[in-house]
Amino acid sequence: MQPICGATTPSPTSAAVISLMGSIADVGRDATRGGYSRPVYSTPELDLRSWFVEAAQRRSLDVETDRNGIIWAWWDVPDHERTGAVVTGSHLDSVPGGGAYDGPLGVASSLAAIDVLRERGFAPSRPIAIAVFPEEEGSRFGVACLGSRLFTGAIAPARALNLRDAEGSTFADVLRANGKDPDTVGVDHDGLKRIGLFLELHVEQGRGLVDLDASVGVASSILGHGRWRISVSGQGNHAGTTLMADRRDPVVAAARAVVAVRDIALAHESARATVGRLQPVPGGTNVIASRVDFWLDVRHPDDAVTAAVVERIHAAARTVAAEEGCTVELVEESFSATVHFDTTIAAGLSAATGGAPLLPTGAGHDAGVLSAHVPTGMLFVRNPTGVSHSPEELCEDDDARTGAVALADTLAAYAG
Repeated sequence: MQPICGATTPSPTSAAVISLMGSIADVGRDATRGGYSRPVYSTPELDLRSWFVEAAQRRSLDVETDRNGIIWAWWDVPDHERTGAVVTGSHLDSVPGGGAYDGPLGVASSLAAIDVLRERGFAPSRPIAIAVFPEEEGSRFGVACLGSRLFTGAIAPARALNLRDAEGSTFADVLRANGKDPDTVGVDHDGLKRIGLFLELHVEQGRGLVDLDASVGVASSILGHGRWRISVSGQGNHAGTTLMADRRDPVVAAARAVVAVRDIALAHESARATVGRLQPVPGGTNVIASRVDFWLDVRHPDDAVTAAVVERIHAAARTVAAEEGCTVELVEESFSATVHFDTTIAAGLSAATGGAPLLPTGAGHDAGVLSAHVPTGMLFVRNPTGVSHSPEELCEDDDARTGAVALADTLAAYAG
């Protein structure tokens, strides 16, 4: 599979990705955290969904939103049904205080790639579609890649609909409030049959391309990863009247458990374990908490090691909790096994992009969920800071343009 003629030089049309990203630069800015906060079905995320629909319609793409809230924009082929399509896309939601590029760069690059192909006079022989998946980050309902999990059947609808956000609203409540029918969500066999290949472009969330001095890379694998909620329960009481010796303080137990998380991860090569969110209940300054919930993220290339790390953390939490007169409950919220992308597709992507290097990633993506059902590949675009899920995340204009052209090349290679 060869790149099409002239693919290595970014065309003027590829600058559309810069313009598209600039047009949403003020949507969802977070004045408190910095960066962007765009949880699914929030006003900023809904504004971005409308932005995408308008941008796709301006390109004469046929836009539809399916029963799982996934937006599809189709470049149809005359006398060809929507089967075996080459699909690209990403997501628009963000983590709290996230960077500008995580998700939207893939969506903007997909639109720009369409522009590049049309500038070249390319006529696809099979349909091309852009898909925008909701709740990829899981920042509102706690389950990453919720849209693609529902679409593929990786999560039961009943479980998804009963997920609650921080305000206590269920996913079903939020769907209804946005004009969607909760009773229709779930695995979409017909939708899966329409996908012949899924290609996701994403800003790199690490330093792999920086160290290789490359603008674009190809994903080889995704680390197995999951999220667990650990609840430490003690005795709520008055901060001024309760003697230190009489306390059953879950905050102290949780703090000791968090330190154990770091130590246990360090004892397992290539493991990553993170506590990025803690929530004391009731949360008063002059109140000894009655419970502390904290969320654990664990990742490792070997799923058995991931399970062992979680079990060791759970055991350590039980031990320190007992010493503080508290109890512990651990609940798995989501888990994704290690994904090894199809080597033939990875090699094809590398060839179509002029020899882009292969890279593993520790970050989860909708492409990883889809890989169990359809052929899937990923392109990464260089992030010179190597920082992601942070306002410091970056993608330089030249690299963004190169990424859009690389995506156009791969779409042409598979849809031509």
